[in-house]
Amino acid sequence: MKALLARFRSRSLSFTFTILATLSAGILLGSVMAHDVHGKEASGSSADATPLQIPDPVKLSTAFSQIAKEVGPAVVNINTESLPKNPPRGAQGGNQGNFQDFFNHFFGEPGPGAPGAPDEGQGGGDEGGDGPGGGMRQSLGSGFIVDPRGYILTNNHVIDHADKIFVRLATDPEGDPGRPAKLIGTDKATDIAVIKIETNAPLPTVKMGNSDGVGIGDWAVAIGSPFGLQQTVTAGIISSKNRSIEPGTPGEFQHFLQTDAAINPGNSGGPLVNMAGQVIGVNTAIYTQSAGNQGIGFAMPSNTVISVYNQLIGPAHKVVRGSIGITFQPQQSLSSAVERVYGFKNGVIISSVQPGFPADKAGLKPGDIITEIDGRPIENGDDLVNDIAERKPGSTAQISYIRNGEHKTATVTIADRAKMIAALGGGGGEGSGPGASNSQGRLGLSVRNVPEDMAGKLGISGGVLIEAIRPGSFADELQLLKPGLIILQVNRKPVASVSQFQDAIGSLKPGDDVVFMVTDPQDKSHANTYVGGTMP
Repeated sequence: MKALLARFRSRSLSFTFTILATLSAGILLGSVMAHDVHGKEASGSSADATPLQIPDPVKLSTAFSQIAKEVGPAVVNINTESLPKNPPRGAQGGNQGNFQDFFNHFFGEPGPGAPGAPDEGQGGGDEGGDGPGGGMRQSLGSGFIVDPRGYILTNNHVIDHADKIFVRLATDPEGDPGRPAKLIGTDKATDIAVIKIETNAPLPTVKMGNSDGVGIGDWAVAIGSPFGLQQTVTAGIISSKNRSIEPGTPGEFQHFLQTDAAINPGNSGGPLVNMAGQVIGVNTAIYTQSAGNQGIGFAMPSNTVISVYNQLIGPAHKVVRGSIGITFQPQQSLSSAVERVYGFKNGVIISSVQPGFPADKAGLKPGDIITEIDGRPIENGDDLVNDIAERKPGSTAQISYIRNGEHKTATVTIADRAKMIAALGGGGGEGSGPGASNSQGRLGLSVRNVPEDMAGKLGISGGVLIEAIRPGSFADELQLLKPGLIILQVNRKPVASVSQFQDAIGSLKPGDDVVFMVTDPQDKSHANTYVGGTMP
């Protein structure tokens, strides 16, 4: 039996090897045949193979390339040189110190990563080093020609503090230092500047567009010199309109188009263009946490730029804006309760009136609600500022307003905003007043009578001073109330003492609106703030 099994295994093994050997031989033969076939084909051309050919160019997305061809020649590179008078705060060498300067332009002291940092910066070795004169600092930005005689629009922060300005045209060779330019005028409020270069022949110009016609979702093209890379073109859409990035009075003339077209350091002052090849904005700032593009860029609208440009090229080379001498609380900080108690939906509630200036002379007072100017409804504070600012000093305006539910009108003579600000030592004009306030008892406020010396110094007749706010209370949830503020009115009723304050709040019940008119004794403008909510 064992011998039989051994013989069977031997035969099976032999059969297996025979199969494997046969398969191997077949594979080897097939491989040899295949190699032989390929070898024969390689030695001569294939009769049935058609050679490939390079096709004629196909023009796709021609709109973008056409825009680049039309607008590109009028976009310039701007270099500046500044003698190092004082070391920049926070400078760390190279680009970092310069970026700090750009952040300071909008926000004072924040470091890189702050929202709204001007997009300008330097790259490609053009920035942060010594200039040709030795010990000089170069800055880099963009601009565009709007007049064939050499007038160029750019950002003020591109040429601010420059001792020398140089412009390199699209046709100038790479590495060319550029042509000297002179400063025509600047407007820091909108961050716009006009410069001029001399030319013997007409220069290519851009076509200006109407930014009011821009819609969210529209295509937009940005052209400039990001990181020193001249004539760089990026595309995106308009993400938002009328975007403010600096709150309060400093940013009241800065309402931007927001775009996700890539804007990077060096794009500052370059054009944002629509699909008709028209400039709809000046690229000014970016939101970034990396000093580079993150899809949120801001451009000053062309309609604002055109108005500023026309004044800067005038005899005075400056922008003159009107003012009536009031401050107001930003619409977004007003609760719906304030609007219900004071009886208005659209308009501006006055926080303070500058003594001796136009609004004061016309009889306007804190708490008045401006609803119309020359018969045109006023939507909000931005609308009011823009309307008044466009008017010439010395002209008059008919202002409609509401006082204690009664509709009134007043004729106001427009003043020069810059002169008013100078007279007030840097404050004043139209602008957002400060916000603040808080309370105790059933509201969560602890109050006391305003000391007589404080009331006399502030020119008020009484009021109650907030001493403390209970955490988690109704007053605490209003957020704008805080200890140290003075409550002057509750639901439009004056409160000259603690007893009057208690009377005013005594009848409040759940669901009632309550609005406090408060003032901050530390605020030199003595502006009033209106803080409200609905009782829980």
